[in-house]
Amino acid sequence: MSQNIQLPQTLPGERRAPSLLTQFLDVFLIELTNWRWSWRSLITLGMISPLLSTTALGTFARDSGSLSLSYVLVGNIVLALLFNNMNNVNGHVFFMREHGTLDYFATLPVRRYILILAILAAFLLLSLPSLLVTIIGGTLILGVHLQISPLLLIVLPLCTLPFSAIGALIGARMRTPETANAFSYILTLVLLALGPVVIPPDHLPPFMIFIGRFSPATYAASALRQVLLGPITNQFLIDIGVMAGLTVIAFWFVNRKLDWSI
Repeated sequence: MSQNIQLPQTLPGERRAPSLLTQFLDVFLIELTNWRWSWRSLITLGMISPLLSTTALGTFARDSGSLSLSYVLVGNIVLALLFNNMNNVNGHVFFMREHGTLDYFATLPVRRYILILAILAAFLLLSLPSLLVTIIGGTLILGVHLQISPLLLIVLPLCTLPFSAIGALIGARMRTPETANAFSYILTLVLLALGPVVIPPDHLPPFMIFIGRFSPATYAASALRQVLLGPITNQFLIDIGVMAGLTVIAFWFVNRKLDWSI
């Protein structure tokens, strides 16, 4: 009479790999620990440029009406997202690549995409204080009235993650830190300049509006403008759809291109 014998799932002395949630939480806490001494300066530097830009542009936009002021506010929130996430993630991933940290993580029972998600989530959390100060400070400086929608809780991650993933891709592929930083800053300026991000569409030439349709910053600014200032229109679904799709594409590229030598 035959019997079904259940073989052990692991060999004697072999440990099971931790769950995906455990992997994520462990790496997430490691990433936050990396900034335990410098998080204050990281947050402060992330606020300076958007607030200065808000003050300067707001001086010229006051005579153009409330619409121009709303674009200045939201455009500088996008600037804060770019500085706090794309540029910082770029430098961090490049540092990890050059100093063997990625090889170290490759020896651990951690999936590559979990490492990437944990890095992006850590920088998202670190960017929230700067974003909050930029929103409150910009509102006080410009005199814009907020009409915050609960959908902001969905829009903020969707607007942050693709820029962070683009920053990780830059840090993973550039040869030198100087090249990575220069490319990241140039890309920041280009994304802000293309399309109606900081400047209303009726103040832009038609070709700039057309080119802006291919810029993720345009859709991020549109979504943020609707959930912060209202009203929410049919364009909102297009905006979050584009940002969600860009997040998936950028994350896929980072997962493919990130060095994982061991």
